[in-house]
Amino acid sequence: MSTTTLPDTFRDLEPHVAEWALPTRQERYDVRLSKDIAELERFYDAVAPHAEAAIDHLNGFDLADLPEPETRLLRLLYSLIMVSYPVNIFRQPRIPDSGAAFFDTTAEPAV
Repeated sequence: MSTTTLPDTFRDLEPHVAEWALPTRQERYDVRLSKDIAELERFYDAVAPHAEAAIDHLNGFDLADLPEPETRLLRLLYSLIMVSYPVNIFRQPRIPDSGAAFFDTTAEPAV
């Protein structure tokens, strides 16, 4: 029995699944806030080079009927998006000059 949780092509990303392939935006945002910028950069640098191939792979599936490995891959991409601004623009996990502002998600997109 395999312990792979992602499609075979993306097995290099397995170390990030447990922490980053989370089902809700709020969970992904909470992880982002719990990390320092170096940890966010490591995740970003590991996943970003695979993003285009991951999108191409996922385009071959119906979003409403994704198999579990593809769902996890999609969630990793969601997390990549979640950390892209802190890594590339803010240079910190929180939005600068936002004080105690935070997001409360009241509904998640259907996936």
